[in-house]
Amino acid sequence: MALDVPPVVTGQAPAGGPEAAAGTPAGPQFAIVPLWGLPIVAAVLAGLVAAIATNSLWAIDFFHVVGGATWTVIDLFLGFVLGPILGRLSMPARAELTTRLMPKMLLIMPTVVTCTLAAGWQLARHVGDLSSSYSHHGWVVASMIVVAVMAVVALGILEPANLAVLFELKKPQPDGQVIGRLMKRFIYSAGVTGAMQIATLVIMTRLATT
Repeated sequence: MALDVPPVVTGQAPAGGPEAAAGTPAGPQFAIVPLWGLPIVAAVLAGLVAAIATNSLWAIDFFHVVGGATWTVIDLFLGFVLGPILGRLSMPARAELTTRLMPKMLLIMPTVVTCTLAAGWQLARHVGDLSSSYSHHGWVVASMIVVAVMAVVALGILEPANLAVLFELKKPQPDGQVIGRLMKRFIYSAGVTGAMQIATLVIMTRLATT
């Protein structure tokens, strides 16, 4: 996946007359955090809290399954579909896609990870999978280790790289080389977590059929 980004060309007089040439920033204009998505995130997290507080097995299972499926699909898509495409786009097209996708990812990924982990733990506690006497306790521990590593990658590598790209693009003269390095980190990390998602699917289907 070649994601080398050519330097951003800046310093050219923008079209639009003397007023535009006097100081119009070269960077694209966008919101780093899409405010319209915050009520949606709040509603999802409120539903998760309600499911855990009421100890509803169906609701907890719903949040775990939907959160886990969404997390898996996003990682696989970013790592193995969007990554190769992004590496072949021109800088303007890459910047346009990034400014439309990354702000949404800032809201989606923490929400999905939180729902998956919180609901998964409560589900395992509810059905007794956390007990060391459970016949497949080793598989449960293995799944927890894999998911914990994915969560660290998602929140400790993907999200910081995401933020750094957005802040760089907000600058009047974005550095294309910096953006290229950060996007490599983002896409490669998504590919790693995508591969780990496959391992999680193997473990989950194993537990469901034994």
